Amino acid sequence: MRDFRELKVWEKAHSLTLACYQTTKALPRYEVFGLASQIQRCSASIPANIAEGCGRRGNAELHRYLQIACGSVSELEYHVLLAKDLGYISSDMYDSMQKQIIDLRRMLAALTRKVGDAR
Repeated sequence: MRDFRELKVWEKAHSLTLACYQTTKALPRYEVFGLASQIQRCSASIPANIAEGCGRRGNAELHRYLQIACGSVSELEYHVLLAKDLGYISSDMYDSMQKQIIDLRRMLAALTRKVGDAR
C-alpha cells in the first residue's frame, strides 16, 4: 500500500482537476448537467483512480487502476476539445489545459510501464 499523495503524477492530476472545476464555472448554465459535469467527473476520476490503486495490494491492482486513469485522461482530452470547439473556452485556455493533459498522460504512461514491469 502506497501513499498516493507522495506521487508527483497524483499531484499533477489533482492540480488538473482543480483547473477543470475552475474552468467549468465559465460554461453556460445549461451545460451544468452536460459538458461541465462530464469534465468534472472524468478529471476527478484520474486522481481518484491513482489513489484507489495505491490503496490496493500489489502492483497488478495498481497497474489496472493506472490504466483506468489513462482512459479518463483521454476522455478529458476530448471533452476539453469539445468545449473549445463549441466556443465555451478560449484557445489559450484550451492550449494550457492540453499541455497539462499531455504532461499528465506521459507521467501516467511512464508509471504504468514501471509498475507493469514490476508485476
